[in-house]
This record gives sequence, C-alpha cells and structure tokens, in this order.
Amino acid sequence: MEKVIIFSAPSGSGKTTIVHELLKRYPQFEFSISATSRAPRGQERDGVDYYFLTEEEFLRRIEADAFVEWEAVYAGTHYGTLRSEVDRIWSKGNVIIFDVDVVGGVNLKRIFGTKACSIFIMPPSIEELERRLVGRGTDAAEVIAKRVAKAGQEIERAPEFDFVVVNDDLQKAIAETCAIIDNFIAQ
Repeated sequence: MEKVIIFSAPSGSGKTTIVHELLKRYPQFEFSISATSRAPRGQERDGVDYYFLTEEEFLRRIEADAFVEWEAVYAGTHYGTLRSEVDRIWSKGNVIIFDVDVVGGVNLKRIFGTKACSIFIMPPSIEELERRLVGRGTDAAEVIAKRVAKAGQEIERAPEFDFVVVNDDLQKAIAETCAIIDNFIAQ
C-alpha cells in the first residue's frame, strides 16, 4: 500500500494524543521513529522513542544519503527520518504515521506526494495553547514563551497541509481525523 500519514502542529495542540489514539484504533498503522543527535531525555529509549545518534554518526548518515529528510533544528541538534525506517514499516505492509514538526511535515508531504496525507492539528487559539503548555507543568516560563511565539509562525504554514483539524474538543478532533484517514486509506 505504501502510504504515509503526517501529523504536525504547534507544541501543546494535542497532536501526540491524537496520534496515540489512532495507533490504538488502526492496527495497520506504525509509528515512524525519528533519528536525532540530541541526548535522551527522562525515560526515552533508543529504538523506541528515537534512534539516538552521535552528531558525528548523524553527519556520516547524511553524507551516505541514509535519510529521507533531515534538518538541523538547533545548532548541533539534528532530527531526521531514516530510509531504513520507512523500508522497515512498508516491508510489513503497514501505513507509516509521522508525528513531526511543521517544517518536517511540509518536507515529508513534498517527498511522498500522493502517497501522503498531511494533517495539521490546530489549537483553538494561541491563548488556549499557552494555557495547555502552562498546565503541563513541564516547562519553564521562558520555554513556554518561545513555544507560543513559534506557534504563531507554525500556524501560518497550516494551509500547506492537506487538512487542518481544530482541536477544541479532543473526541471531535479524533473523529474528524479518523474520517479523513478512512477516506485516504480507501483510495
């Protein structure tokens, strides 16, 4: 079938919550594990949450054309999608689910074209997004301020996606996303 579904959103929009729900509902979906050159955080595990590579190894793999797409998100911190990960999932006949930042989402849609369905999860408002980020209790105020500022720029790119789902009610957003996916898979 060789299909991919791409999810992108500003931090705090509920994208990962929706992706986890979809992975429970659709057994043929498999999450694409990204590679990164950053160190693991908290309980993150190599090969489960990310493929953790040294900066040198990441750069070697770039040179070897081992990535479908990659980007330097911050100086010295790279993220990318390994070709071997795409091949691994497709070889099982599964649909790939990407949970990526907005730039990665736009790039993946460009790369996969009609094999891809890209979905932007929109927060109901910037104010609600900020409230959710504060409510998580995981980030310092300056980190939240940076994420909120970045969210405005990311929201401007929403029209570059195939669909925009506003997450003002989680169950409604999940139902709308399932309808989009059911239609895409049936094609």
